[in-house]
Amino acid sequence: MGRMKGLARGISDVVIDEYGPDEYLARLSNPDWFQALSCVLAFDWHSSGTTTVLCGVLKSVLDPDEHGMAAVGGKGSRSRRSLEEIGSLSDPLSLSEVEIERLRRSSRLAAKVDSALVQDDFDIYHHSMLIAESGQWAVVQQGMNVESRMARRYHWQSSRIRDYVEEPHSGIACDQRRERALNLTSMESRDCRETSLGVATGGKEEVMDCMARIRGGPQRSLLQWSPGDIPATVALPPRINWAAMDSIYDFEPRNYEELLLVRGVGPSTVRALALVSDLIYGDAPSWKDPVKYSYTLGGKDGVPYPVDRDAYDETIDTLKNAVADARIGRGEKMKALRRLREFIPPEIQGRSEPWLMK
Repeated sequence: MGRMKGLARGISDVVIDEYGPDEYLARLSNPDWFQALSCVLAFDWHSSGTTTVLCGVLKSVLDPDEHGMAAVGGKGSRSRRSLEEIGSLSDPLSLSEVEIERLRRSSRLAAKVDSALVQDDFDIYHHSMLIAESGQWAVVQQGMNVESRMARRYHWQSSRIRDYVEEPHSGIACDQRRERALNLTSMESRDCRETSLGVATGGKEEVMDCMARIRGGPQRSLLQWSPGDIPATVALPPRINWAAMDSIYDFEPRNYEELLLVRGVGPSTVRALALVSDLIYGDAPSWKDPVKYSYTLGGKDGVPYPVDRDAYDETIDTLKNAVADARIGRGEKMKALRRLREFIPPEIQGRSEPWLMK
């Protein structure tokens, strides 16, 4: 681990010195570049631990004074300390109280969106936020599917976000695509979100009235109202959090972002409101899995998607130069470069051999 930290620090030194903290955030928010970095540092590319360990290493080596950026959060209980840790960066990164509160809000929204709006049967257990002195940030989160034991990683980059609840991700990486997954961040779900907000702000009585209109007879739970082709893994909840519905009515959220931030609004409430929006008002949500990347950069057969040679070249060149310029021993550099070569697909490996031999 000590050598991994040394190499991670060396790469961070070079990339930040060459491109700046904001660009380093942009690269870490790219699922492929993040994966390549983990391979160079000798982490197992297909392990769920890659994400948690790499984020932990970055948290330990990034120094606000030297790098102009820092990392907060982590796995399990450490993720729940993110808001407190963001507050501690006020002085080291010279961030105003307004910026600190904005960062806290962004952290909460990213966590809420990936747990409530993207219901793909991957439970979020890791949340890391990387923050630059400019106030820009990146979030890396990971969820686990209990049955398959597969992991899914969610990437966010602040400079790319136009709307926290519509297409906010810079990438979602997983080797497993779900046949159907509730995706309320899709553009196709825009009408469903707007209708859900309208129903929720109408109060508990309005939601109960909608449920009665759907009911058409004795009904014990929302599960009985689920469309028959929705798999059990994304089935709608058996009940609504009525306390949360009361809070929504009292708070009167102006948009869907504010709705999500109401205490008690979670996956069950979101799914229930989406059901009402669909079956009563005809505004259906998207059931297309939003995953766009695998844990590799693609294959020449086009599975899971064609190799993006430009992305490969940029990733390879940046990491190659960072390793070469890092203040580490020649032996460690050669090992890192060999690991980077192993990450490169066979069809373009030939172009990479000369720099390995230098």
